[in-house]
Amino acid sequence: MATKIEWTDETWNPVTGCVKVSPGCKHCYAETFAERFRGTIMPSGKLHPFFPGFDPTLRPERLDHPFGWKTPRRVFVNSMSDLFGEFVPDEFLARVFDVMRRTPQHTYQVLTKRAGRLREWTSTQGWLRSAHHIWLGVSVEDQKHGVPRIAELQHAIAAVKFLSVEPLLERLGPLDLRQIDWVIVGGESGVGAREMDPTWVRELRDQCVEENVAFFFKQWGGIRKKITGRKLDGRTWDQFPGP
Repeated sequence: MATKIEWTDETWNPVTGCVKVSPGCKHCYAETFAERFRGTIMPSGKLHPFFPGFDPTLRPERLDHPFGWKTPRRVFVNSMSDLFGEFVPDEFLARVFDVMRRTPQHTYQVLTKRAGRLREWTSTQGWLRSAHHIWLGVSVEDQKHGVPRIAELQHAIAAVKFLSVEPLLERLGPLDLRQIDWVIVGGESGVGAREMDPTWVRELRDQCVEENVAFFFKQWGGIRKKITGRKLDGRTWDQFPGP
């Protein structure tokens, strides 16, 4: 499905729904969206795709979607869930990755808060070392829950590794960016959005520039994110991994 997320072109959700695991999940946009349709029956009499709300749900009927896309695109995998959630069986996880392996014309962006399972599962997937079209990332929202995920990612097998520092909830300080190819930073948006200090963003940007890591500033966020925009010190930062 086409998306307005600035760093991707398409979303693909072979799993929907999730379980909260850390402070970054507090105002989950995916949960808010899905719960609007819990119990909804469409005029045709069919159940709405989000009839179960945000309850974790496998969607095997969506596995073949990437084969039908005629043009190459960047694909955010499971924007409405966490592919490495404990509710996703290993067998289904393998099926999702097999589709990605067989469609190298697309670039897949997989993001998780379950960094331990990411590291453990990829340890047996040596083929991922050369799969440059599959990017694996972890969320880093704070020091207590987010920063430790970086080490797990560094020990995972992946050709491209990235951090999604969104929502950035506090100053993170210097990060270990060895083996990290890309850093996305953004503030929380929507009702109840927690404020992000510009100095936290600048520290991360400056470290990325110094260590030659691609930097992408997604948004300042807030209740009216279109007004706050995504410029940082007078310019946009839209870098991606690669030469």
